[in-house]
Amino acid sequence: MMGVAGVGKTTVAERLVAELELVFAEGDDYHPPANVEKMSSGEALTDEDRWPWLEELAGWTRERGAAGQSTVLTCSALRKVYRDVLRKADPDTFFIHLSGDQDLLRERMESRQHYMPVSLLRSQFDTLEPLDPGESGVTIDVTQTIDEVVDEAVAAARSALP
Repeated sequence: MMGVAGVGKTTVAERLVAELELVFAEGDDYHPPANVEKMSSGEALTDEDRWPWLEELAGWTRERGAAGQSTVLTCSALRKVYRDVLRKADPDTFFIHLSGDQDLLRERMESRQHYMPVSLLRSQFDTLEPLDPGESGVTIDVTQTIDEVVDEAVAAARSALP
């Protein structure tokens, strides 16, 4: 599950996991304290900040795959090179890109408790590289109801599962 802050990655992932009985990891839980502190202070992460985090997430996926488990991972995965790191762990990785209007997402972020400040939303949009046509995945518009978003995500995930 990928996308900028506020798109609902965790909410959709939790419902997807319940529907399809998958193993779940919240990517934010794997950020080292320095990354969380940096974002909390309103400073965007650099690629150097992200590489170790992405490698850890890829390792988590690799371990679950070796155990025969299908997974759902929430991760911004904003750039193709970030997704490539995750895909190295499992070449069959399927990305569900939750996408929405910046004003809607700002409104959502203002009404929640999270270390990611609204001030970083613009930098996430500036960094975002939508899925390329050759990347395995689907983009879902989050301006729909949560049930519609989840239904689309479940259908897409089912089509990608072995």
